Amino acid sequence: MAELNTPAGKPNRIGSSGLRPAFRPAPGGRRCKKLSTRVDMTPMVDLGFLLITFFVFTTTMSRPTALEVRKPADGDPTKTGANATLTLIPLAGNKVLYYNGEFSEALHNGSFGTAGYGLNGGIGDIIRAKQAAMDRYYKGGRKEMMLLIKPSPESSYGNVVSLLDETLINEVKRYALVDLTVEEKDFSKNL
Repeated sequence: MAELNTPAGKPNRIGSSGLRPAFRPAPGGRRCKKLSTRVDMTPMVDLGFLLITFFVFTTTMSRPTALEVRKPADGDPTKTGANATLTLIPLAGNKVLYYNGEFSEALHNGSFGTAGYGLNGGIGDIIRAKQAAMDRYYKGGRKEMMLLIKPSPESSYGNVVSLLDETLINEVKRYALVDLTVEEKDFSKNL
């Protein structure tokens, strides 16, 4: 704490007005001696070390983790059956357009829909339903499923990351980020 040392003594008197102000010396008298102040810096140094310790501890505890994106190997393209593909198109407003197989066939058959990112009825349920259908009806099972993620211009980066998280949560082994076709762009703008 800061200390201020003041002398103990009689105040100067001037007539009936009472005490003389400390900043004005008595006429013909000597000036008051200025005393120094002493500030104790120990608490501030303690606070500084506590803050440094806190920030060092929190930065070592919260290491950033990066999502691993698997890139395809160079070579011939992978051929998959139309029934083994599920395409996800993130849209504006936290919606996802999904369809099975080829886009034109999905529009003709009505095997498309929209979903959100929620826990119940979200895109995770759609992926799990496709995996269950692959296990029942496809020779290779869910390992043969191909998930295509086609970000639209209206979608945000967070939407794409959420879809990549869903692939990891649902253990989808084969997925790819692909550009939208002209037909898909036109259709997604109308949703």
